[in-house]
Amino acid sequence: MRKVGLTIAAALALGSSAYAADIRMPVKAVAPPVVVSPWDFAFGASISSDYRFRGISQSNRHPSVAAYFEPRYNINDTLQLYVGVGGASISFPNRAAAEIDVYGGIRPTFGPVAFDFGVFGYLYPGGRCHYGAAVDTAGNALDLECLTNFIAPSGNVIKKDLDFFEVYGKVLWTVTDQWALGANYYYTPSYLNSGADGHYVSGTAKWTAPGALLPMGLGMYVSGEFGRQFLGTSDSFYGTGIVDPVSGLGPFPFGIDYKDYNTWNVGIGFTYKVFTLDLRYSGTDLKKGDCNAFTSDQTASFSGSFTPINPGGYGSKWCGDAFIAKFSADLVASQHLK
Repeated sequence: MRKVGLTIAAALALGSSAYAADIRMPVKAVAPPVVVSPWDFAFGASISSDYRFRGISQSNRHPSVAAYFEPRYNINDTLQLYVGVGGASISFPNRAAAEIDVYGGIRPTFGPVAFDFGVFGYLYPGGRCHYGAAVDTAGNALDLECLTNFIAPSGNVIKKDLDFFEVYGKVLWTVTDQWALGANYYYTPSYLNSGADGHYVSGTAKWTAPGALLPMGLGMYVSGEFGRQFLGTSDSFYGTGIVDPVSGLGPFPFGIDYKDYNTWNVGIGFTYKVFTLDLRYSGTDLKKGDCNAFTSDQTASFSGSFTPINPGGYGSKWCGDAFIAKFSADLVASQHLK
């Protein structure tokens, strides 16, 4: 009996020890993996003293407001797909209500070099037609409104529909934390639906101040761009102008061979969190007469700027030098909405 008792006691002791060991060494729970969504989006809004597009005012040298929304999908850390929609207030000769932008593309990155390829559509709803040929180059009848309206006193003409699109390729090389260099190319078969093809090429440079240079989280940068806009010949609509009563033709019955031009801008910007104040000088080398022929400016006045494509002497100030102030807010969800 004593031997049996010892055996039972030993068994109880062993069981008790095993139970105690279980209490002291619990199984550690495994944390679930962190799932990072491939989806992201950016959005922003701005107000500027003048909306300039490649050196030419789109808002009649008046203030403009704009906003955009851009969903993004990150395939991986170096490849992103995106689409976007935006809008801006404008003042066009055809009285379009606004500029609406729709775009999309792909952004591959290779180390410090980032590319961007896509398509950009420019829409101008609510436009009105101002004078022009009775038929287009294909022989199709035009809106009768085109035959009863003209822009006084210059006699400029413009279409109701100015919608067009561009395909583009861009590259940005981040040389250091402070320096970045870029190059851009855009192509359209019909700039502002004029029938004239367009090629735009430009180079950019940007210097960003070191973080310790300014106090209280402020940032600063200096940037600039130099570009050249190549333009083809418009369709016959823009070649009519004031019609010769004898021949029934305008001064350019086969269209206007628009003047190619250079454009540039340089400025300084200050940033704080999501806000940016950009102060910039912008200009082109277009003469007032060539600017008038290209823009159909509704505010054009006689300036004595006679050029081969602007024999009437009316000129536009939309392409002249300008100082522009712009205040904007831009957010990226993955960076600012955590």
